[in-house]
Amino acid sequence: MGSKIEPWGRLTQRDEPTLHPRFQSDVLRAVNDEGPLLPRGLGRSYGDVGTAAGQPHLQMTDLDRVISFDRETGRFRAEAGMSLSDMLKVVVPHGFFLPTTPGSRFVTLGGAVANDVHGKNHHGAGTLGCHVTALELARTDGTRHLLTPQDESGLFAATIGGLGLTGVILWVELQLVKVGSSWLDTETLSFDNLNEFMDLAESSDGLFEHTVSWIDCLASGKNLGRGIFSRANWSDDGQYKPHDDSSLLRMPIDLPGFALNGLSVRMFNTAYHAGQMRKLGQGREHYAPFFYPLDAIGQWNRMYGSKGFFQYQSVTPMAAGVEPVREMLDLTSSSGQGSFLAVLKTFGNVSSPGLLSFPFEGLTLALDFPNKGEQTLKLFDRLDSIVTAVGGRIYPAKDARMPRALFTQGYPDKEKFLTHRDPGIASDFAERMFE
Repeated sequence: MGSKIEPWGRLTQRDEPTLHPRFQSDVLRAVNDEGPLLPRGLGRSYGDVGTAAGQPHLQMTDLDRVISFDRETGRFRAEAGMSLSDMLKVVVPHGFFLPTTPGSRFVTLGGAVANDVHGKNHHGAGTLGCHVTALELARTDGTRHLLTPQDESGLFAATIGGLGLTGVILWVELQLVKVGSSWLDTETLSFDNLNEFMDLAESSDGLFEHTVSWIDCLASGKNLGRGIFSRANWSDDGQYKPHDDSSLLRMPIDLPGFALNGLSVRMFNTAYHAGQMRKLGQGREHYAPFFYPLDAIGQWNRMYGSKGFFQYQSVTPMAAGVEPVREMLDLTSSSGQGSFLAVLKTFGNVSSPGLLSFPFEGLTLALDFPNKGEQTLKLFDRLDSIVTAVGGRIYPAKDARMPRALFTQGYPDKEKFLTHRDPGIASDFAERMFE
């Protein structure tokens, strides 16, 4: 049976053969019988790590059952197709939360592990892979592997952040964290430049578990690098209210191309900055809007129109300071291709367990760009040169066009990873980088 397959960036839209296993036994039959295939979750990868032209896609979302949950210790095991949204509805009422979470709860547990996602607390908690206590992997040679962080073969390290290329993850076990509430005590501050951002980040480290910043990417001159800094800790009021997905709005149509221009992006950034300035100070916020603001609008990716969009997320070493970020923001501002969403945060020195995990200690900048074809790609080439010069890297989960040379430079464990790759797993990203 065929299904429409598109990445979250909507840069490609294809009908592809799709399998819908309901039980783990169905997955095992598929990996043994179907030849090259790709496991797929909720499709929130922006580029092509979740697509494979002409190959069967193994849609894992029906494998979404809880296997075990120890309400005393917070040890949680579930099938790989369970969404983080459904998981939180189970664990939050018992006072537990994910040890770290990406910016969307509409991703599967298996997908989160395959991309080794990170969150606003990386400086203290590291990536999600740091908290995986066990997983089971089915490979297309018919073998099954129970993997833990103590695995000496290297297959666990290859699977964490391995982009689904080492086999099909059947289930994942996580160590959750105990929280005092489903609400956070927040503080919102403004900064006028990147040096002020660094001062806030350094003063918040050790005092606040969660930090993130929005950047006005079209500001220039003396305003270059201005933005809003948010930091938060869990409250301790003992109120455990899970989120509710029933009231989500939906983006009903693709915005027309003429709505996506330099003027509209500039107006959005100016208005957003002014609105956030009115919210400065201390507050209290439920975890859903704090961690997942974009989830409030279903299919928000349609705001970029039918041509889709790119996200360019890089990390540059802390030793390089703010200069690479300054250069990228200056280049973005002068190009006239501003981003509706620009996020800047720090990564700490907690090592990720995965061979292809994205974070390392440094500054990570994420920029969204409407797809304007060659004009946008030329801008990315110039951004690449900044990242390359300081030994940075690009996030595969967000990528749709990274040059192979930049991937090879940024991920020095690539060759070690390839010794664990399952040859029966295909993806467009793998074809670009490895074939």
